Amino acid sequence: MQYRRVGRSGLEVSRLGLGTMTWGSTVDAFEAADQLAAFRDAGGTLVDTAPIYGEGACEELLGTLMQKAGARDDIVLAGKAGFRYRRGEVVKDGSRGSLLDQLDLSLRQLGTDHLDLWQIHTPDLDVPLEETLGALEHAVRTGRTRYVGVSNFTGWQTGVAHTWLAARSEGIPLVSSQVEYSLVNRDPEAEITQAASHLGMGLLAWSPLGRGVLTGKYRGGVPSDSRGASPGWDEFVGKYLTPAKSGVVEALARASEGLGVTIAHVAIAWLLERPQLSAAIVGARTTAQLQENLASEDLTLPPEISDALDDVSGEVK
Repeated sequence: MQYRRVGRSGLEVSRLGLGTMTWGSTVDAFEAADQLAAFRDAGGTLVDTAPIYGEGACEELLGTLMQKAGARDDIVLAGKAGFRYRRGEVVKDGSRGSLLDQLDLSLRQLGTDHLDLWQIHTPDLDVPLEETLGALEHAVRTGRTRYVGVSNFTGWQTGVAHTWLAARSEGIPLVSSQVEYSLVNRDPEAEITQAASHLGMGLLAWSPLGRGVLTGKYRGGVPSDSRGASPGWDEFVGKYLTPAKSGVVEALARASEGLGVTIAHVAIAWLLERPQLSAAIVGARTTAQLQENLASEDLTLPPEISDALDDVSGEVK
């Protein structure tokens, strides 16, 4: 596994991270244990989590597995806060009290006294940004996290947030911006990549396989056992099941055939070459799927293939 610094900070992560969004729900404890072991065996360090993942069961499961494996010192724990359950519904809450309560809950469930990276999961426009950012500052000052970042912020929101924090007496910088980024979603390139470059921040890409579309499994239709066929997930995946985006998948298929690798390998390898990218976060339902995705680490795309994928995906909206 190769490693990268997150922006201009000293935080080093594996350039493929492990996503745990479905741990404790569709991924059970046995499968999660196998995935964590496979990820560590491959040299992976960055593990991405949040207290709402796995319908609230993820972090306690992850904490138990880390303790059993004695793995905490080898893992870069990247947590988030900003969504919470309220009367059974997931709601945004960027208030200082809620954010710090979520952080303390994460620390208890994960069985650790600090996170390596703590991120605001999403902007909450109903709460003053200064209040939200003050929670990040307080978390660093009290030793509950080493670094801080944001997730799903626009370019201008990222710039305002970084400038406000860096100008405070503590001088704490935002080091990362976590965004959805893939060959079927290049929106970060419109603003966020430039903002991150200017501010010295690294990008962490979630859903690098385009919500599963860039694996190629939807080329012949929607498999009955896929997310695209599951209530609650069908609209999430369906956003990328369009004729225009299928052209990107077909271009990937041609490249994969020529290189003798999977479609997913080509998609991830393309993303890892993007400017400012520190890591791509890959999640999987099974250990076999995870190992397949981790194998993309060995692939370097020929420049002509990267250029061709740039062209075909850049034309798709």
